[in-house]
Amino acid sequence: MSSLNKNADREWIKQRLMGASLCILMVFALLLLRLVYLQLIKGEEYRRLSETNCVRLKSIKSSRGLIYDRNNKLLVENRPAFDLNIVLEDARPVKDTVERLASLIDVPYEALMENIKKAGRSAFYKPLTLKRDISRDQLAIVEAHKFDLPGIHIDIEPTRHYIYEKTSAHLLGYLGQINRKELESGGFPNVRTGDSIGRYGVEKSFEPYLQGKRGGRQVEVDVKGRLIKVLETVPPVSGNDLHLTLDLELQRTAEKLMEGIYGAVVALDPTNGDVLVMASTPSFDQNDFIGGISTKKWQALMEDSGRPMINKAIQAEYPPASTYKILTSLAALEEKVIDEHVTFFCPGYYRFGNRRYQCWKRNGHGEINVVDAIAQSCDVFFYQAGEKTGVDTLAQYANGSGLGRFTGIKLDHERRGLIPTAAWKKKRFKESWQAGETLSISIGQGFDLVTPLQMGVFISALGNGGTLYRPRVVKSIEDSDGNITKSIEPEITGGLPASKETLSLIQKGLLEAVQGARGTARKIRIKGINIAGKTGTAQVYSRKAGEKFDNKKVGRTLRDHAWFVCYAPAEDPKIAISVIIEHGEHGASAAAPIAGALIKKYLQVHAATQ
Repeated sequence: MSSLNKNADREWIKQRLMGASLCILMVFALLLLRLVYLQLIKGEEYRRLSETNCVRLKSIKSSRGLIYDRNNKLLVENRPAFDLNIVLEDARPVKDTVERLASLIDVPYEALMENIKKAGRSAFYKPLTLKRDISRDQLAIVEAHKFDLPGIHIDIEPTRHYIYEKTSAHLLGYLGQINRKELESGGFPNVRTGDSIGRYGVEKSFEPYLQGKRGGRQVEVDVKGRLIKVLETVPPVSGNDLHLTLDLELQRTAEKLMEGIYGAVVALDPTNGDVLVMASTPSFDQNDFIGGISTKKWQALMEDSGRPMINKAIQAEYPPASTYKILTSLAALEEKVIDEHVTFFCPGYYRFGNRRYQCWKRNGHGEINVVDAIAQSCDVFFYQAGEKTGVDTLAQYANGSGLGRFTGIKLDHERRGLIPTAAWKKKRFKESWQAGETLSISIGQGFDLVTPLQMGVFISALGNGGTLYRPRVVKSIEDSDGNITKSIEPEITGGLPASKETLSLIQKGLLEAVQGARGTARKIRIKGINIAGKTGTAQVYSRKAGEKFDNKKVGRTLRDHAWFVCYAPAEDPKIAISVIIEHGEHGASAAAPIAGALIKKYLQVHAATQ
């Protein structure tokens, strides 16, 4: 019985082993069949997949917002730039690949390797830019040899392009590459290393609106980094477009009139503060800054005596000269020091203490009132009006009229000028104010300093009846579909501290300065257009009493600056202009004709569009 049981157990175990063996054989058979299927039938396909199984994320740069003038003429656009990139992982051996590339596109090997060294090991798997904005010839060569250049590829990126070379450069500004400190600040969430941001002008002031949002793309590449297919894409969002208040044709006219001249021109709409023209000369080409300006060009700009990198309309400060007599008139009339009937006698000088203060007209103007004094720019009249008003009162009215303080324009680095007081001098020089200094500042000399934009805002307010506007450079901001995302409305910042009667007398004097028979700017009259304005000739350095000065016998940099401020038509102003010509000698002959030409062009065009 026991023997039979043992035989039965052995048979049962034997059957189980045979069953297990068959199962194992079947599994191995299936594996063998699967291996044959993978190797022989699907081998070629899976070999290809093994070479193309690298998936990468690629950032897509957004387009920066466009910039238009007030008439929808495009000023700043984006053009395609071809950037030469390398993925080090795919380019091995890197040295051989870069050497081959350098010889093909005629770029120093060292320059390409320097960019790789700067990136370090952290960029081994990421696209690294070797050279931005390569030429079309270089592009064609790289494309023709792409199979010999593993890991090398071209990215088409939008880059800035300023359509009109040097036109409104100081207003529009330029771009520059973001630095590490700015990146770490958190103030530029949509910007990465190597991207550019606004560095100057409108490009900087409106950076948050102009800068778009990056997109992304998931792509499949082969072992040489070549694109196989796009798996998924998140499109970038373009930046918003700016519509400026600038008039392109008027701006270009102003710049043409200022060719070879150092100075600035500002034209405003007196009814709302719109900046129609902002020209500063000499200028610079913003396109030079795309991709980084060369050391040679930057050095040339820095060494230029004309200071091309300064926006003289808002950053340069000048003695206002006789244009300041408008302010002296305003303060003296409001303080009842003078009125329309008060006259002073001008023999060609004013004796104060032991010194004679000369009038520009050596033979004098005779008996003269405030209207004629403005029209003929009589120094003696304003010496006495200013003396009776006093330095601190003059300063009070000047500040109330927008002089010696920021206009509030949305541009960086605006200067505030200087309107002196007795307390200011005491603090600055530890000296008391001298009565004779009041005479100098009364005619816009001495310590007085203003910017061309300040004078433009001031003369605009005189023309529109006393309203001070914040200068406006952008009218509206739109998305890429043309929808207005933000409108920037005109903003009143105050009013001239003067009565209607005071303003009326000053306006009459300004009108006589151009339209009157003895006005200092009578030579720029335009038939059918009444212009109200004021000339000025600012001394560059202080002269001794009685010193004779001949502009023609001194170096150009010692000659007087020429001023002219005006508005037109006098009865219903549509444009106000401030012009400063450095070392132009005389406002009537150097600055006034430029303003006259701009008025004629603008009003003719304005009339044609009505």
